[in-house]
Amino acid sequence: MKEVMVIGAGLAGSEAAWQLASRGIKVKLYEMRPGVKSPAHHTDLPAELVCSNSFRADGLANAAGLLKEEMRQLDSLIMTAADANALPAGRALAVDREAFSRDIKARLESNDNIEIIREEVTEIPVDRPVVIATGPLTSDKMAEAIKALTGEDYLYFYDAAAPIVAADSLNYDIVFKASRYDDGAGDYLNAPMNEEEFFEFWDFLLRAEISLPREFEDDAYFEACLPIEVMAKRGRKTLLYGPLKPVGLKDPRTGKKPHAVVQLRQDNKEGTLYNLVGFQTRLKWGEQDKMLEFIPGLEGAEIVRHGVMHRNTYLNSPLFLKPTYQFKDNPNIFFAGQITGVEGYIESTSSGLVAGINAARMVNGEDGIIFPEETAIGALPNYITDEYKVDFKPMKINFGLLPELDEEIKDKRERNRRRSEFALESLERIKDSYNI
Repeated sequence: MKEVMVIGAGLAGSEAAWQLASRGIKVKLYEMRPGVKSPAHHTDLPAELVCSNSFRADGLANAAGLLKEEMRQLDSLIMTAADANALPAGRALAVDREAFSRDIKARLESNDNIEIIREEVTEIPVDRPVVIATGPLTSDKMAEAIKALTGEDYLYFYDAAAPIVAADSLNYDIVFKASRYDDGAGDYLNAPMNEEEFFEFWDFLLRAEISLPREFEDDAYFEACLPIEVMAKRGRKTLLYGPLKPVGLKDPRTGKKPHAVVQLRQDNKEGTLYNLVGFQTRLKWGEQDKMLEFIPGLEGAEIVRHGVMHRNTYLNSPLFLKPTYQFKDNPNIFFAGQITGVEGYIESTSSGLVAGINAARMVNGEDGIIFPEETAIGALPNYITDEYKVDFKPMKINFGLLPELDEEIKDKRERNRRRSEFALESLERIKDSYNI
């Protein structure tokens, strides 16, 4: 019987299992929760979103939008469930996180080729096909097994999640609905600050107590996901040009642009929960409660899930992986997800998709597919397996990873849209060539 073991039922593992099962391969999908817990997960659901509920920007003028569209073209389980459980989020794709994960669970359980096994895997089989998608929160025992396999220590960085607040605890005399530059009511809630209020907020962040376990290092953050208090210490303009930027918004009370704005994004279908955009944090829980007192409109807000900080672990992939996501020293072994050095929900999903397709091809005696670097789904493995990289760091998808166009287009949005069109044309040729 053709069978593949998938370790980890996060975004990447769930996607890999689905791609394998869709190609007639039997899958044993192992998930350690709830028997073994992680420091960031709150449920035992597959594909749980532990940080934001956003899959980032949609539209082909954005690299994240291109990657999502490519995955839709390749029948992605995660994108199907995300689209089915989407929430209003302006130009972004956000989901009701619990409904999304329950949808994934139902789809996996209804597939006759997938068996979900609630058990921690502590050893890596080397004599049969396996996809390791244990994620950035790999258990200690599996981490030791991977370390033994690779013969090297991990690289790592620290990630943080933003607080989620109850919608009915906000002050709507101050908080207003709007999306930057958009007409109409908008999809975000906005808490405006004048200059004095912003300086008081900034000063609090500089003094607030942090929760920092001994093993955490203060300088090991991924730049695209800095804690709000770390950004504050880099200077007030870091916040004003970052998550608190007021551009494209007007306070309806004054008709003017605020000095700063805290945005909140809907976190569930009912609209009863909102998360603070860009407010990933390692502040102590009591300090997070105090922090809201400095944000007009959120003075009495109830935090239903405090921000947390956790370690994200990843491989030195240029040393170990092929662009097919196969382990160089053993073609039976595939890695997928953030443990490979791709960073973000959709990036992790895309690696699981490619690993699943290629694992199925290997089982069937076919060559693996290296997706073209002009596609987003091909640019990511090209980046993480570049042997010339001296200082390898995790990366989200961006147009800088794709080759330049031969034609010169001055308008950036139009240039990006043309890149996306070129990428989708290239992907279509690959689909036809390999019958995928």
